Amino acid sequence: MTVEIEIIPAGRLPRLEDRPLEKRIGLIILATDHTTEVDFQRMVASDRLGVYVSRIHYANPVTAENLLRMQPSLTQGAALLLPDEALDAIVYSCTSASVVIGDRNIEAAIHAAKPRIPVVTPTAAAAKGLKALGARRISVLTPYTVETSRPMADYFSDLGFAIDRFTCLGLTDDREMARIAPEEILAFARQALAPQSDALFISCTAVRAAQVAARIESETGKPVVTSNLATAWSCLRLCGDDRARPELGQLMTKSYWEG
Repeated sequence: MTVEIEIIPAGRLPRLEDRPLEKRIGLIILATDHTTEVDFQRMVASDRLGVYVSRIHYANPVTAENLLRMQPSLTQGAALLLPDEALDAIVYSCTSASVVIGDRNIEAAIHAAKPRIPVVTPTAAAAKGLKALGARRISVLTPYTVETSRPMADYFSDLGFAIDRFTCLGLTDDREMARIAPEEILAFARQALAPQSDALFISCTAVRAAQVAARIESETGKPVVTSNLATAWSCLRLCGDDRARPELGQLMTKSYWEG
């Protein structure tokens, strides 16, 4: 026997707020990415700041040709981030592709779908972070091959950084890069940091380096910037979050406008 349940209209519509959360960050990440979302949920997301993700196609291995193939997908990826609503920043989370495609080209592709929103790339964020830390001489650690690392060395050199030591691990699959054990990141970071360098940059949004940045700093006595740490820092500062969080690394104690 079916019992008819009375459904009662409330009598009025609920009051709506302008936004579910005060600030909104969009992430455009690779379909194969294991790390960026996790890092941003840990470092960025809060009751006031939401992180919203769009994934775009990517096929390994990590080569200049495969990285460039992502450029046409950037506009569509941006368009899928809360359509018709404003964001406070959009991150394209691929360091090596940011070098190959170019920061300005990435910004233009994203602005085609989401105009006037600040665009953050790991390369530009890392450079800004290194300058905020007062670093002029740097060491660099990447998980890539020599061929993929070369344009990145040129990128930082062209920005005026003196590169004392550049170390690459020779991997070609970003899923393997995500599986590098944290203790291995620590070990390679110690080897990669030249004594005369002001700071160490660890590249690649797939590598879980942000999780151990503060430990590397404690062991080496030098500031550490990683791809995801730099973009997280940039997004927090662009959203007006200026809290010092030294447990995440020295960069998280710096103003976005320093350097």
